[in-house]
Amino acid sequence: MGYLNRKCRSVNMRLQLCHAMAIAALFFGAMRSGSAKAASEPDDYPVLVKLFQQWREFEHPVMKNNVPDYSASAMAAKAAALPRWRERLDAIDPKSWPMEEQNDYKLVKAEMNGLDFNLRVLRPWARDPAFYVNIFPSRSDIPWREGPVPYPEIELYNYHFPLDADAQKDLTTKLGMIPALLAEAKENLMASNARDLWVYGEEELRNQSHTLAALEAGTLTVRTLGAHQHADVSGTSQELRAAVAGARKATDEFIRWLEKLAPTKTGLSGVGKENYTWYQQNVHFIPYTWDEEVVLLRRELERAQSALRLEEHHNRNLPPLEPAADAAAFDKMAHDRLDKFVDFLIKQEIIPDKPYIKPALAEELGHFIPADQRVFFSQVTHREPMLLLSHDYHWIDLGRMRDEPNPSPIRRQALLSNIWDNRAEGFATAFEELMMHVGLYDDNPRARELVWIMLANRAARGLASLYVQTNQFTLEQAGQFQAEWTPRGWAKAKDSLTVFEQLLYLRQPGYGSCYITGKMLADELITDYAHQQDLAGKPFVLRDFMDRFNNEGMIPVSVMELEMVPGSTRAFGPRQP
Repeated sequence: MGYLNRKCRSVNMRLQLCHAMAIAALFFGAMRSGSAKAASEPDDYPVLVKLFQQWREFEHPVMKNNVPDYSASAMAAKAAALPRWRERLDAIDPKSWPMEEQNDYKLVKAEMNGLDFNLRVLRPWARDPAFYVNIFPSRSDIPWREGPVPYPEIELYNYHFPLDADAQKDLTTKLGMIPALLAEAKENLMASNARDLWVYGEEELRNQSHTLAALEAGTLTVRTLGAHQHADVSGTSQELRAAVAGARKATDEFIRWLEKLAPTKTGLSGVGKENYTWYQQNVHFIPYTWDEEVVLLRRELERAQSALRLEEHHNRNLPPLEPAADAAAFDKMAHDRLDKFVDFLIKQEIIPDKPYIKPALAEELGHFIPADQRVFFSQVTHREPMLLLSHDYHWIDLGRMRDEPNPSPIRRQALLSNIWDNRAEGFATAFEELMMHVGLYDDNPRARELVWIMLANRAARGLASLYVQTNQFTLEQAGQFQAEWTPRGWAKAKDSLTVFEQLLYLRQPGYGSCYITGKMLADELITDYAHQQDLAGKPFVLRDFMDRFNNEGMIPVSVMELEMVPGSTRAFGPRQP
């Protein structure tokens, strides 16, 4: 890859100088009023909450005969109505509110910006065949499903099997609309020429077909937070079983339609540099431009690669870290590491003990996979499961959201447009390195190498995703780049995981880079928080920081900082004497 060119170096030098200004522009710009305050409308926080609740109803598509309407006319009507919602938000003046409530205002504004971006640029209902996948057997490990999905999602894991009469009726209705939805999809997608979205999106539909086939056969396992169950509809109503069969038939027909048309698609799929930067800054509270993200991810890739080589040198006289040899060895190692990991979290005063922590993590331990079938993450977990247990801080977050809901009615719900991505994925990535630095692998130095391998993989795939969004890489080239820069050959360009990841990062701009940008913002927050403690003559206590951090909710890290570090202008920025 070589050294950064002069342009990249120049961008890198600008980061520290512009950082405070960028954050200020994001936050205070979000509060500028675009219209005069309505004299008849009260100016208090409950008005915002009511508007938020009504907004969420509006954001859903109009339903026609239980089928969501994503037609061009329906989306044009949505776009025509959006300015009125912005006017209502602009009529509220939050400047006198507590910082937490001011930030809630900004989050609502970001959601409106997200819909605006979807209507103007992303248009998944008109460009992206995988958008029409809406049957999910497993809960995602983040607050909401990654990427754009249609409403309503059919979340099989939220049903309790065997299904009672009411649940059967509900699932019958939802599955029964699949044929009509996919028929509508064919009309909505006809003008799309986004080649990679078509060619690679087919696999997502095949996965839906496999899920329905397993449900029909009684072999499906559905998974959610800390639990799983067998999903069987064999003893249910004839109507439900017919709906399952009909949904699978419609999905298979849609796949054949995609396979026929995909070779004719020749257009670009990325959103472009300018659109990408706007989306990151105005929806996700990321203070960087596309160019700056390229610099940051290249630097993190180089740091991870360099640190790995030095770690390998340090450990050169130690035996290699071999993978588990069989299922029994893997299961024993995984359960032993779970006990060790949770014990470390509590006894090392990182987070308090909670009843949801261990069950949530136990469900994610996985199973033994033969060597010739392993993808990147199973290469890691078969050597040291605590690497992914660290990243599985996701599931601790979800347990907290369920059992200790945030007091804010706006933060209590998962934010739209994956606005939480740099908090969820970025901090989970940061937590891997954090756990290494606080001593988790002191008795297993070879495991430290895996931390750097994981970071290199995330930087490589994120950097590739940036080039995909500007159409400098195809998805095939992105997979090749990810594979080339993932150490030890553990990622293959065409394996199922690499293909899934790069398609997701194309479908959801910024998701591929958020693992690194979010990690960096978390590093900066720790720095700024610790510096404020220093100025106050107080020690930095990790448990106190984590308590504050977790209590903020699943919101962007940049938004948190104004609450956790009052008066902050970001680390390394100018301060008043």
